Amino acid sequence: MARYDYDMAVIGGGAAGLTVAAGSARIGAKTLIIEKEPRLGGDCLHYGCVPSKTLINIARVRHLMARASIYGLPGADLAPVKFSRVSEKIRHVIDEIQKHDSVERFCSLGAKVEFGEPLFVDEHTVDLNGKRISAEKWTIATGSSPSAPPFKGLEEAGYWTNKDIFYLDDLPSSMIILGAGPIAVEMAQAFNRLGTKVTIIQRSGQILSKEDKDLADMVMERLVEEGVSVRLNCQVESVAKGPSGQKQVVVTRKDNGQETIEAHDLLVAMGRRPNIGRLRLENAGVEFSKKGVVADSRLRTSQKHIYAAGDVTGKYLFTHAAGYEGGIVVTNAIFHFPRKANYSLMPWCTYCDPELASIGMNEKMAKKAGVEYQVWSKDFSSNDRAVASFESTGRAKLILDRRGRPIGCQILGPHAGELLAYWVAALNGGTSLTTLAGAVLPYPTLSEINKRVAADIVGESIFSERLKKGLKFFFGFKGRACGVKES
Repeated sequence: MARYDYDMAVIGGGAAGLTVAAGSARIGAKTLIIEKEPRLGGDCLHYGCVPSKTLINIARVRHLMARASIYGLPGADLAPVKFSRVSEKIRHVIDEIQKHDSVERFCSLGAKVEFGEPLFVDEHTVDLNGKRISAEKWTIATGSSPSAPPFKGLEEAGYWTNKDIFYLDDLPSSMIILGAGPIAVEMAQAFNRLGTKVTIIQRSGQILSKEDKDLADMVMERLVEEGVSVRLNCQVESVAKGPSGQKQVVVTRKDNGQETIEAHDLLVAMGRRPNIGRLRLENAGVEFSKKGVVADSRLRTSQKHIYAAGDVTGKYLFTHAAGYEGGIVVTNAIFHFPRKANYSLMPWCTYCDPELASIGMNEKMAKKAGVEYQVWSKDFSSNDRAVASFESTGRAKLILDRRGRPIGCQILGPHAGELLAYWVAALNGGTSLTTLAGAVLPYPTLSEINKRVAADIVGESIFSERLKKGLKFFFGFKGRACGVKES
């Protein structure tokens, strides 16, 4: 029997890799984490989820201060934002969370951490900083990086990605954002609220193109209302740096021909690429493509002792998906219990204001899959807590199959990511709509909107004309006391 240095070695210290490492080490497997950056935590902690949500919250506070008058409060005289102080706050939050992803913590769990860039020598061995390290099993969890489209002049003009945007010294006076996905929309709103003049350039006719159009359009209306310029159906022809240092983006619009849009800075938010280029996966016999490492439903690669999890697989680029996949790897590789990944109820959330959160199928997905469906919805304008909080923009949508079973939910509204937990639990637990409708919730709360949607569906059968006629027959009910006279 071959002898290896480690039972499990993990390449990548982000959400997926750290989940695998923690699970493996705690169960008693000799575990190694290899991270190429100088700190653990991955893209999410340093360049993604954590800094972006911190920035979004800071921008929301300033937005509320600027709108004090709508609450009946005196208007505030706000000084310009010093972005260096914002960046300082972002770094502080990262440092606090970093404690949970420290070398010391993982060492206390039993996992060793090494820093450097590993290169596969064979299917069980890597070269790290000039020394050979072997493991019986490996997990590739190297994540992804922002990608830039091959637009003419883009590299010469210069641009930012999410790796730059949170650590600026000064607030940009104006910014063009290429793309209109979640990162683009979140950053557009946040920087606009801090005082940057923002223009979004989107090639299709809708922002947040994976979402249902009615909800995405409501988000766009809010952005435009707050001052963000949104250009849809634009094909970028070229990018250049103008005489004064301004970034100039030439676009062709389907309706208005060609135009040049200028801004002080440029943010590219048009997709991501897997971090696999320097691993030498071919030496390990691991199959991969431009989309990422190829893995089966148990997250095994073409080499069954080598697993892949997180963004590097190119499937679901969410931190919570990476953590989930890390758990799948531990179950298969360490416990030797066959477990497949199931993404049918993978939730996601865009942290714009109002937030847009989803689980399961939306209308767009149901149509593409050829699923017969029906939609039940409730606007936040009917929710008393939302009205009292001056946050009544939004809608909760429940998608039912032809048998009346929930197959998905989308919530656009205040704290939608939190409200979605109601449906995450319900759909995963198979809870009936009758049970959900009958639940007693505190009043007034935003979560009542979930109960109201369920109650509307259940109520259609309870308060049907057929039932009313039956009760009238058996109990002699006299019918309406006011309004339209019943026949």
